[in-house]
Amino acid sequence: MNKPILFNNSIKDDVVFGIDVKVVQPVNLYGCIIGDSSFIGPFVEIQKDVVIGNQCKIQSHTFICELVTIGNNCFVGHGVMFINDLFSEGRPAMGDKSKWKSTIIGNNVSIGSNATILPVSICNNVVIGAGAVVTKNIVISGTYIGNPAKRLAAK
Repeated sequence: MNKPILFNNSIKDDVVFGIDVKVVQPVNLYGCIIGDSSFIGPFVEIQKDVVIGNQCKIQSHTFICELVTIGNNCFVGHGVMFINDLFSEGRPAMGDKSKWKSTIIGNNVSIGSNATILPVSICNNVVIGAGAVVTKNIVISGTYIGNPAKRLAAK
């Protein structure tokens, strides 16, 4: 019987770190850029072609897939999932990266725990509630909750 190849706490050489970045192991980071004074919690995976801005906090158990850009001063709560495949033909794109879509998160965005972010753009100064599912671009600052995420009316 063959033994599996095991990969332990994995930070690849192609990760670019800004100054004063804190990373709590175990993590899986490769091909990404992490901005100055950012924090990456344990059990986080950040894939290639991801850019995390300055002074961001990425909490534990979060998955940030390829083609995600997160602005400055952002918070990503525990267990947040980013998606880059919309199953546009009724099935996963698998290795066909030409069908993957990008996600752009503005500055000063806070994403609550267990939110799911599909390939969208989110403008500056937005709060995404815990458990929300963001399926469409957010172009107006405010607080968004629910599935699909909708803006709370201003009081």
